[in-house]
Amino acid sequence: MVVIGSAGVLAPGKWRWLRALGWLVLLCVAIVIVFNLVAKAMLLLLVWAGGLQVTQTSPAPAAYRLVAAIAGSIALVATYWAAVRLGERRTVPELDLRRAPSDLLLGLGVGAALLTTVIGVQWSFGWVIIEPRTVDRVALALRDSIRSGVLEELVLRLVIFRMLWRAFGIWPAIAGAALLFGALHLANPDSSPFAAACLIAGEGIGIGLYLITGRIWSAIGMHAAWNFTQGWIFGAAVSGITEIAGGPLALRPAPGVPAVLSGGGFGPEASLAALIVSLLASGALLFWAWRNGAFVALDA
Repeated sequence: MVVIGSAGVLAPGKWRWLRALGWLVLLCVAIVIVFNLVAKAMLLLLVWAGGLQVTQTSPAPAAYRLVAAIAGSIALVATYWAAVRLGERRTVPELDLRRAPSDLLLGLGVGAALLTTVIGVQWSFGWVIIEPRTVDRVALALRDSIRSGVLEELVLRLVIFRMLWRAFGIWPAIAGAALLFGALHLANPDSSPFAAACLIAGEGIGIGLYLITGRIWSAIGMHAAWNFTQGWIFGAAVSGITEIAGGPLALRPAPGVPAVLSGGGFGPEASLAALIVSLLASGALLFWAWRNGAFVALDA
């Protein structure tokens, strides 16, 4: 069950909802700044230690960028833990490391299975073409999958969703976090209102996993596996980004098929198949969480 927090900055009293929103902003800013500072510092250190000359046309090796993203991810998790301990005056069970391995495996399986189902539906109806290719890289795919999984899920679940829940209740929190996630992707290449709607439909998956386990790890695993499966294994665009392809397959929209069916340049997650699969998965996980009583948070 999720611990929502009721001490320190979130203690009962006047303007609690406003204090929760202020804490939301402060946590988001701190987490993003720490991630970027630590990742960039680690990358500079690796480049310096390797004696490399990095330019715009000759970037740092992909392995260096992967290590930098891992360092930044560890730093942002530590920042959240320290901030909650100090600001909310409580333990942080949502980051329980003892359950992290099993939770991550659960999330990885869910994310990979759901995305494979989406692409399987598209391929079976002839909306996309899948061809084999030579595997030539993986580090960038791992970097982007880890970065998006840790950064986006921690910010969206543990900060935005949890603080909106504290301020306004669980249903406004679910709606607010989902709408924000979709809106943030409208600026991506080849995005559209339909693509945003597909992403909004899938937000219940990460929220449901967080509610069911009371921890963030399964949501992180799901998000990372979704992106890795889509971008590296199937070689498709991920939210309009194409740089992480390099795996055994190459997916492209079938000629003449509307983007609403193929996903177009945004990727399979912006397709009718993704919309349906995401809605079904979100509904199932949220219903499971509700039946288990997870819609009632612990105030510890």
